[in-house]
Amino acid sequence: MEYRRRRQLLRVRGRSIAWVLPLLLLAAIALLDVNTPERFRIISWIVLVPGIAAAICGVWTTAAFGVVSVVTYVAVDSAWPGEYQAGLADFILVALGGALATLASAVRVRRERERLHILDIAETTRRTVLRPLPPNWAGLEHAGVYLAADVDARVGGDFYDIQPGPYGTRVLVGDVQGKGLGAVEAAAALLGTFREAGYHEADLLTVAERLEVRMHRHRLHSAALGHDDADRFATAVLLGYPPDDPDTVELVNFGHEPPLAVGPHGLRALPDADGLPLGLGDLVDEPPRVHRVPLGHEETLLLMTDGVTEARDRAGEFYEPGRELARAVAADPGLAEPRRLVRRVRDGVLRHSRGHLADDTTVFAMRRVGEGPVQGRLRS
Repeated sequence: MEYRRRRQLLRVRGRSIAWVLPLLLLAAIALLDVNTPERFRIISWIVLVPGIAAAICGVWTTAAFGVVSVVTYVAVDSAWPGEYQAGLADFILVALGGALATLASAVRVRRERERLHILDIAETTRRTVLRPLPPNWAGLEHAGVYLAADVDARVGGDFYDIQPGPYGTRVLVGDVQGKGLGAVEAAAALLGTFREAGYHEADLLTVAERLEVRMHRHRLHSAALGHDDADRFATAVLLGYPPDDPDTVELVNFGHEPPLAVGPHGLRALPDADGLPLGLGDLVDEPPRVHRVPLGHEETLLLMTDGVTEARDRAGEFYEPGRELARAVAADPGLAEPRRLVRRVRDGVLRHSRGHLADDTTVFAMRRVGEGPVQGRLRS
């Protein structure tokens, strides 16, 4: 992404202007050498021109500046009397510098293309795991942001999704323990199960049990392949919006940060994490508990992964989104709108940590806007 941003900065109306800087430098060196006394000969500095071109221009443009630099060197140096000419040694320096700059440009362009290809793969993976959600999907006004701790990876173990169905809208937000491809695979497995079970199962508890079984099966499969996934687990919050009770939300908390209900009149936390993370359910005999919580239409549910609450400042102090949001909503009740709420938390985390995220960070907010396009009407 850094390379793409840099390329955009070097374009005007879609055309590259990267060649302007080395051209200006070439002209400045030549004019300065011609208009200064013989004791201040700097024409050999022209070797810098193809070097700069190698950093910001393409291969052929860099090669062209290498040739132009040699020609300019010969023309300017020949204009001086013989005793003041820079001579053959500097000519070789300029010619060799141009050749090396062209080679360096070729290597740079190749590596940038490889990196862009990798980033495209990561972006495709991210859009597969965290699929784009239509506006007001399934009767929910929603907003979400995902910040990877590794800015180049752009995808990790955080996940969220909304699944409409005949038994109401279901929402899943979670965080797979660990990093790397193994965490992404586990997140994809859980989301795949959620999208099917969330649609077909009438009982939210059954959806929760299907997620637990899926995590267990995924761990067994990964272990059989020799992957170090035997102890992997995932914290998550599973939500259900019953179609027959618009003032209630159902909730199952698998060891995750409790959701916050944010409304014009303040902020309150929903039931805490009374269930074990997904993948650890075999440690207890009881199934996870389904909470039924009153929820006003003006209230927005805010869910976050631990990348938010574990963000530290320079003094090592943790970020406390609840305390900051309580003050902000008291000053501006309109902040409870999902997009503004997510933006506020995102900016607060980045400001608190000065942009140095220790873990992947996800912020997701939603509130009801009425019956969704398929909620309560689809039948399998």
